Amino acid sequence: MRNAWSFYSAGQLIFGRGAAAQLGHLVAQRKLSKAFVVTDPRLAAAGLVDRVVKPLTKAGIATRVFDQGEPEPSIAAALRAADAAARFAPDCLLGLGGGSNMDLAKFAAILLTHGGPPSKYFSFGNVPGPVLPLVCVPTTAGTGSEVSHAAVLTDTENHIKVSTLSQFLRPALAVVDPAMTDGCPRQVTADSGIDALTHAIEAYTATEYHDIEAASHEPVAYQGRHPLGMCLAEKAIALIGQHLVTAVSDGGNQGARDGMALAATIAGLAFSNCAVAVVHALEYPLGAVLHCSHGAGNGLLLPHVMRYNLPARTESFATIARLLGEDVSGLTPEEAALKAPAAVERISAAIGIPQRIRDLGGRREELAGFAEKAFAIKRLMNTNPRRPTQADLLGILEAAF
Repeated sequence: MRNAWSFYSAGQLIFGRGAAAQLGHLVAQRKLSKAFVVTDPRLAAAGLVDRVVKPLTKAGIATRVFDQGEPEPSIAAALRAADAAARFAPDCLLGLGGGSNMDLAKFAAILLTHGGPPSKYFSFGNVPGPVLPLVCVPTTAGTGSEVSHAAVLTDTENHIKVSTLSQFLRPALAVVDPAMTDGCPRQVTADSGIDALTHAIEAYTATEYHDIEAASHEPVAYQGRHPLGMCLAEKAIALIGQHLVTAVSDGGNQGARDGMALAATIAGLAFSNCAVAVVHALEYPLGAVLHCSHGAGNGLLLPHVMRYNLPARTESFATIARLLGEDVSGLTPEEAALKAPAAVERISAAIGIPQRIRDLGGRREELAGFAEKAFAIKRLMNTNPRRPTQADLLGILEAAF
């Protein structure tokens, strides 16, 4: 039992169109002089790398670009990024891109500061101290990695995604410029947007902070839901309900892009303090084996986990239905709550998220293995409002198949 909650964020968050132009001033202000930029070939080709390197260079910051980031990055990719960074000897790392690139920058910072192997840092609380300063500039509206304490890699040998969680991984500086997302491809916009919705809904419906199984003074990966996190999650859910479909169908709509950029960041603040839960636990093995994006896997699983959790969070799901635009007037809380997973399915279908595991190439005989691996991630079992058995997880996967 815990009788208090806490809240963490990036050291400083700058939000707004054109904010990326301030990068040089913001980095120089921190007495930093050598920035190692972690990104990927697509963003380099699109000119987004130049939009961060130019203001840094203008401010006298030496830069080196590592543009070999990859989707759902492997442990090997983190080692390559760290090796390249070590040869440059930076005093800060800048993650530019979606969560994959920002997480690579975080992991490179761990390895540069504390050494390898990477596996010694997996799970929560295994980063022994501060890392090199991190600057994060998202080019998608989804993961919230620019404000979170998590870095996710893919363990290709064991076919599962592995999380490293530490408050030392909160970026020193997050610069969220919605203009950096304007050219984001349609499906990346969809996958990242439904990921943000998953973050917000799992945070909003997580185990209560006072029911988290740890002593009040004991550090935990997630606090459980609390008033500030729920406030942020509600706002994120409403923004996503208002803007996600438009951002996907009309990528040039700046209002929708701005709304989604804000939603993703505040959903990141919500989940990285409150929790993610069973959706993420199930996606880690599923995504690693079926090679879908993290967002697509989360979006597919989300309504099925919501239906499992309905008995424990009826009033919360009734609120979520309303926030996502469902007409719940005159309905009982139980009737309104049923509209929440249906609303998620409506949105995900409209933006092209796969609706069934078999649509991703999954086979029914793989489901039991996914359930077994997910059930082993106890920190995510404990943050779910219903405590599932391994059989419950298999039932959710069967419903999603």
